[in-house]
Amino acid sequence: MNFVDKVNVTIISGNGGDGRLSFRHEKFIDRGGPDGGDGGDGGDIVAVASRNQNTLANFRYQKKIQAENGAPGDKKRMHGKSGTDLMMPLPVGTVITDLKGQVLADLTEDGQQTVVAKGGKGGFGNAHFTSSTRQAPRIAEKGESGEVISAILELKMIADVGLVGLPNAGKSTLLSVISNARPEIADYPFTTVVPNLGVVDVDETTSLLFADIPGLIAGAAEGKGLGDEFLRHVERSGVLLHLIDAYQPDIAEAYDTIQRELAAYKINLTKRPQIVVLTKIEGLDEAQISEVVGKLKSVVPPRTNVVAISASAGIGLKELLRETAKLAKREQQKLLKKLSRATIPVIKLEKPDEDWQVEKTKRGFLVSGAKIERFAKRTDFNSDDSVKRLHDIMKKTGILHELTRRGAEPGSIIYIAELGTISY
Repeated sequence: MNFVDKVNVTIISGNGGDGRLSFRHEKFIDRGGPDGGDGGDGGDIVAVASRNQNTLANFRYQKKIQAENGAPGDKKRMHGKSGTDLMMPLPVGTVITDLKGQVLADLTEDGQQTVVAKGGKGGFGNAHFTSSTRQAPRIAEKGESGEVISAILELKMIADVGLVGLPNAGKSTLLSVISNARPEIADYPFTTVVPNLGVVDVDETTSLLFADIPGLIAGAAEGKGLGDEFLRHVERSGVLLHLIDAYQPDIAEAYDTIQRELAAYKINLTKRPQIVVLTKIEGLDEAQISEVVGKLKSVVPPRTNVVAISASAGIGLKELLRETAKLAKREQQKLLKKLSRATIPVIKLEKPDEDWQVEKTKRGFLVSGAKIERFAKRTDFNSDDSVKRLHDIMKKTGILHELTRRGAEPGSIIYIAELGTISY
């Protein structure tokens, strides 16, 4: 299966079923008595994080993800069947956002479930509206529409340690030696074209998840090479290992090239704790290694650890893993401390559902508000009884009084959030 880590999809939850307008046929009962049942609710779209998924390839061609609609109500007060929820299995680390960048779901743990799109509520049948003064209601609600969301699925692997560096710096070789991963390895650039994950056992009690991404080149932030598209996979890594080939002609420039690309990413990744790793030292003597390490230490920030290794010869690996585990543990403790710290709740001044607004326009009067719009969505504007009910609701909520104050007269056209029109 091809590795796919970013796709655009349309997510559609199920529509609610319409309520039924029906009267049973019994002697001496007005119009037989109302017995129209309620419609069923539409199915939800539920995102599920699964360790069994490692790519978004299933959604490369499946651009529309749609849940089942609720069934309409029936005679004899029979409730319509609710639509089945659609479970959408996604790799752990998937972030779902809308086109404005608002996060709808962030799947960070195996088995985590999040409702991404809520199904529409089913409409009430006319049996629901019976009362002491309304013996034979001819009102049945329409089901609410489901949500339609244009969304972006983006996979961001969650690893403890991310490997970065120029092409052919030795990232894949290191990962293959210290972990169970088997990335492609060759002596030419860009052998890694997809991210690789590997579990590394540091000791009997400590294991770390490493992520290897394609090599970065100068200008990656502007779209050159392969690496920038995959930097999202080290975006969540607590520690970065910056690998540099010991045979680079300009060690300092090699280091600076990667740092510039990490800084140019949408999140400044140079702020992450780093260990600079000089690779492929098996062909150098101690004096040469000391000289190259000295050049690196002259350009890296103070207190940044520089470790010289040879993955193929097994030189320096224990020290590297030991230092990496210490740094990773320190970052995990910082995160836990941050999460456990008491925070002041943010009070959002959101408008209550009951709020509504009236605006005079050239076409008539525009009425908007969450609750009145929900009633309008469930109203059959082709039914005089249903429209009269909506008119009564507007009267009870004070909307009609406000319309009068704004100059509405008999015959004035009232628009309810472009969902339908009624006369004043």
